Amino acid sequence: MARKVLITAGASGIGLEIARAFFAAGDRVFICDIDVAGLARAEAEMPGVRSAACDVADRGQVATMVAGAVEALGGLDVLVNNAGIGGPTVPVEEYDPEAWDQVLRVNLTGSFDVTRLAIPHLKRSAAGSIIMMSSAAGRFGYANRSAYCATKWALIGLAKTLAMELGEYGIRANAILPGAVEGDRAQRVFEGRAKQSGRSIEDIRAEAMRVTSIKRLVDPRDIAALAVFLASDAAKSISGQMIPIDNDMHKA
Repeated sequence: MARKVLITAGASGIGLEIARAFFAAGDRVFICDIDVAGLARAEAEMPGVRSAACDVADRGQVATMVAGAVEALGGLDVLVNNAGIGGPTVPVEEYDPEAWDQVLRVNLTGSFDVTRLAIPHLKRSAAGSIIMMSSAAGRFGYANRSAYCATKWALIGLAKTLAMELGEYGIRANAILPGAVEGDRAQRVFEGRAKQSGRSIEDIRAEAMRVTSIKRLVDPRDIAALAVFLASDAAKSISGQMIPIDNDMHKA
């Protein structure tokens, strides 16, 4: 039976690959994003996928989006909280408090609000699943990325709490922790580190490879495959877990 899947920030990057993977599995998919043009491209690529523009940092927009997604899908089985921003690359003492607040609003509070509104619908599912997109930053931390790291650690705690609260309803909650992922975001992170340290982007990229056993960036399609697995019956006994997908990263 086709699952009913809601994915935040599904118009590009990891979110788009997750949408593609669920779509390829025959599921009904709804994506939201702030990128309206990206949403249109995703709908054109995957006929039947529904979408809505939504800034998850805006509580009113989230409420409208979740209600619309549930109506469009006819219910909800799977929620993938993928929306997130990196914030600036600066030491804590130089961190703009407004930038800090924005990272928390998107990465943590946005996931809280979407999940809070999705739970009543997931309780009506025969096999509800919540997936939080954390990060290797939620396992190791990163210098000069305080707000991002704080939210990614917090998402693991939220996933574990949800697993405990919702297990009696057959709802599972897990966190995926990618390492450096091939794509535009990794490039921006490398550029930020290079600017902060005064080193070259090539040196920063090589440094990232030195702390992993497998010497490449993570393929976002592999993250998508993991998300589909965690939402499947094959993972029906997996809940409350933090699952790294980082080429065996040893440290940040």
